[in-house]
Amino acid sequence: MKGRTRRACGVAAGLVALGGAAALVLNAFNANVMFFVTPSQLVSGNMKHATRLRVGGLVERGSVERDANGLTVRFMITDTAREIPVLYRGALPDLFGEGKGVVAQGRLLPDGVFLADQVLAKHDEKYMPPDAAEAIKRARSTMRVSDTALVPAGVSR
Repeated sequence: MKGRTRRACGVAAGLVALGGAAALVLNAFNANVMFFVTPSQLVSGNMKHATRLRVGGLVERGSVERDANGLTVRFMITDTAREIPVLYRGALPDLFGEGKGVVAQGRLLPDGVFLADQVLAKHDEKYMPPDAAEAIKRARSTMRVSDTALVPAGVSR
């Protein structure tokens, strides 16, 4: 085989390998993609039942029902316009509660119930761990306010 033909075969083989690798990567991304939807979007009927989704909203007040075993929970997620029933089996996060923000991951069943395999409780943006809040409070107490900026106590400008 001539050098030119060998080089062309090598380039062609490299392109085939690169194309195969790209196909595998894109397939992996497609398998792991989960769309975030609201209850209104889910109720509108545009979603396939087999598709994995994330549904976010507020836990409707008075809707949380626990089975006798304590691990099966039924509740409603609302976006204040529509609501969707959710069925979850497992331990709920500590921040879960009625009127609180939640994101449920799972799939929509043909009967309209969202079967969640993971529930994430959302906290507001003002949340701060107690240790961090205490450290900030101590830091602020050692600062004095000058006319233009915060200056550490004992430091002159």
